[in-house]
Amino acid sequence: MSNQRAFQGIRMNSRQEKPRTRGITEIRGPYYSVMGKNYLQDILETMGGYVDSLKFAGGAFTLYPEDKLRELLDLAHDYGVKVSTGGFMETVVTQGPEAIDHYISECKRVGFDIIEISTGFITMPKDDIVRLVEKVQNAGLLAKPEIGVQFGAGGTNTVEQNEAEGITDPAQAIEVGKRCLDAGAYMLMIESEGITESVRTWRTEVATQFARELGTEKVMFEAADPDVFEWYIKNYGPEINVFVDHSQIVQLETLRRGTWGTKDLWGRVVTLGE
Repeated sequence: MSNQRAFQGIRMNSRQEKPRTRGITEIRGPYYSVMGKNYLQDILETMGGYVDSLKFAGGAFTLYPEDKLRELLDLAHDYGVKVSTGGFMETVVTQGPEAIDHYISECKRVGFDIIEISTGFITMPKDDIVRLVEKVQNAGLLAKPEIGVQFGAGGTNTVEQNEAEGITDPAQAIEVGKRCLDAGAYMLMIESEGITESVRTWRTEVATQFARELGTEKVMFEAADPDVFEWYIKNYGPEINVFVDHSQIVQLETLRRGTWGTKDLWGRVVTLGE
C-alpha cells in the first residue's frame, strides 16, 4: 500500500510514521453501525495511515461469526492497525476466574492485540485491577485499563442519571492509573463521562488533573465528539492520544495537521517536525 499523498507541495504539520508512540488515533468499530470487511476496507484504504487502533464496543465482537470477526482483525493488521476489545472485561469478571482466563485466551486466539479493562459498572479493589493488567500482559497482549470519575459510565446515561450516581475523587482514579502503568499497562483510557460527556458543564479541570498527574504519553482521552477533541488538541497539542468515532478520522487529522479547523485552531496548531 502506498502512503504517498498528492499535493506534496502544500506544507502541513509533520506526523510520526506508524507504528506511532504519540498522536495515536483509536477509532470506534462496530456498535452504533454494523461494520463488515468492505466497510472497514473503505476506511483503511483511504485513511488507514491515520488510524492506529480499532476498538470494538459493547462486546460487539462476541456477536460475530468467527470467520467474519477474523476477517476484520486480519484486515486491520494488514494496515498496521491494532485491534482492541473495548470495554467488555467488566461483564466477564462477574462470571468468575475461569471466564476471565477463557476470555483472555480467546482474545489471543482470534487475534486481538489490546484488552481494555473497564470498570464503569462495577466496583473492584485496586489490587484486582492491577492483577488483571498483569494477567493480560503475561498472556502476551496489551492491557489498557479504563479509568474515570463517573460510576455507571456507559455512553447512554442522561445528565440526571449521572448526577444521581455522583462522581468519584479523581485522585483515586489517578492512583489506579499509576499502579497499572507500573504493572506494565500499554496505555490508560480516560472515560469521558463525568468530564465532557453527559454533564451540564465540562469538567476540564479533571482532564487537566489526569494529564498533569499521569502525563500524556501513556494516556488516551475518549473524545468522540468534535468539540471535545478540538479542546484536547488546542490545550495539549496535535500529538495527544484520542479515541474518536470512525466517522471523525478526517476531521481529527486535519486538526492535527493544522490544515483546517475552527477559528480557535486553524493555523495555530504547529509542530516542528522530527
